Amino acid sequence: MDVWLWIAVFGLMVVGELFIASATLSRPGAESLPWHRQGHIRQLVWYLAGLGLAAPLILVDYGKLCRWTGVAYWGSIGLLLVVFAAGSVRYGARRWIDLGPVQFQPSEFAKLACVAALAAFLSRPERELRERKAFFQALGLALLPCLLILLEPDLGSSIVFVPAALVMMYVAGVSRRRLLRFVGAGAALGVFLVVNVLWLPDSWRVVRLQPYQERRILVYFGKMRIPEGASAEEKQRLRRLYRDAAYNVNQALISVGSGGLWGKGWRRGAQHALGYLPRGVAHNDFIFSVVAEESGFVGSVTLLGLYTILFLRGARIAAEARDRLGKLLAIGLTTLLFVHVFINIGMNIRLLPVTGLPLPFLSYGGTSAVACVLAAALLQNVYLHRRDW
Repeated sequence: MDVWLWIAVFGLMVVGELFIASATLSRPGAESLPWHRQGHIRQLVWYLAGLGLAAPLILVDYGKLCRWTGVAYWGSIGLLLVVFAAGSVRYGARRWIDLGPVQFQPSEFAKLACVAALAAFLSRPERELRERKAFFQALGLALLPCLLILLEPDLGSSIVFVPAALVMMYVAGVSRRRLLRFVGAGAALGVFLVVNVLWLPDSWRVVRLQPYQERRILVYFGKMRIPEGASAEEKQRLRRLYRDAAYNVNQALISVGSGGLWGKGWRRGAQHALGYLPRGVAHNDFIFSVVAEESGFVGSVTLLGLYTILFLRGARIAAEARDRLGKLLAIGLTTLLFVHVFINIGMNIRLLPVTGLPLPFLSYGGTSAVACVLAAALLQNVYLHRRDW
């Protein structure tokens, strides 16, 4: 067993349990709920379910597992299509499949299936990967689930596919020139979307994002669009929408800053307890703000230290893998987890626009928790079989 990998994983689980409990038990009437309906108890059940699935996943050689990547990949695509046909709607988005007592989010498992499928595809000889056809095939594997998830809409989860795919393609030996061209085209598109939202008049705008997505971009850049000739009532309405869109991130910043060096203490965070940091997001998207407020700078750095151990072990496992398949699988999973952490913490401290992306092992959510444990199990699998020749 890779001891340091599991020290990081179990450390993150403990932190997640503690601060999900803090964020959920502060709600009015929460302590009077039956034990099986408590948020932190349900999260613990999901952790245990993930560990139960991880045991057989570790023992079967990843080379044998990856023979089924096609089934896993197209199965996840099928589930994403089921979401459009029969998915349940929450917070204005159709992202979940309702299974009665629980709700299942296919996008979380689609991420793992996509990384595994890309690892299997890119493990072919480098001379084949330098062909244009291989580049577009690998890119298509990542973009198909990315676009389906974007249409749900779930911008946060759709974003993570592209950086994971690009890193894997770079490590595999895909043409650097094509990768640079794609990155350049993506950067140009991003700049165009920002300019389109911030400065172009409504009559000139080529691309129209969802209203909430546009508001998040406006909040990030501190701008508010008020059309010329707008009435006083319209101006007041737009200002109210802007304040509402900026509210969560402003309260998250207050939470992070008010923690000071040592924090206010577990379950003593006033921001989420009093409802300033909205209770609907404090235990999932903004769990880092709860950690920072209650454990301070020291606790935040400790949390980042656990993530650093996880990422370094993932990179080391990739370096020690016995073949290209294991190397690409490990580097893809590590990149996937890193992108989640970077984006989630970035939006908590306003370095990045707000997106609904969970913090691995910490954010409340059954599908996310199980998927993260399975990612760690696959890393352990590559480590376990590194000397089998």
